[in-house]
Amino acid sequence: MADKNISGASTPKSRRNDVVAAEKERFGGIKWGSAFFGWLTAIGLTVLLSALATAIGAGVGAANTAGAQDAANQATQNAQTIGIVSGIVLAIVLFLAYYCGGYVAGRMARFDGVKQGVAVWLWGIIIAILVAILAAIAGDQFNVLSSIGGAPRIPVDGSLLTASGLIALAIAVLVPLIGAILGGKAGMRFHRKVDQVGIDHQSGITNH
Repeated sequence: MADKNISGASTPKSRRNDVVAAEKERFGGIKWGSAFFGWLTAIGLTVLLSALATAIGAGVGAANTAGAQDAANQATQNAQTIGIVSGIVLAIVLFLAYYCGGYVAGRMARFDGVKQGVAVWLWGIIIAILVAILAAIAGDQFNVLSSIGGAPRIPVDGSLLTASGLIALAIAVLVPLIGAILGGKAGMRFHRKVDQVGIDHQSGITNH
């Protein structure tokens, strides 16, 4: 009897696509609330993963401590390498954090995973702009993002307008966007699996 209510669909997968299309038409689009909670997840993981990376780096540095002069010479010689490694670690931290944030938003919103991921990223940019305005008006003590490694910050004082600063800003802006989009798509796909199980059950198909 249930099959009579579904037109133009000959297989469980095509039926699922029809149902999803109808649901998406009504409930799709960016869900800013879900995206905000995704951003909270991303920024929280950024803090935790950055702290973990810092602790690991400090542990490795302590294990390789030599004399003060030797350490200074080695630090000077390896400054460029350290900068590259730090950039790579930062990119990994941001990707993982925003992937998880996008995943949360995609799972909560159910539809349009790419849009939810972009919305998570936009929340980060919006918060960064608001914090920059607040810091410019009330002072740097209100720049709460300054203590969060990798969080995008708007260089209102020109401190980031250098070659290395612009590279860091690009990492902080582009990597989270990619991670959030991929995470949003992954979170959305979970619901497609749930939808398929429902259609299979409706069609009398069981998987063992």
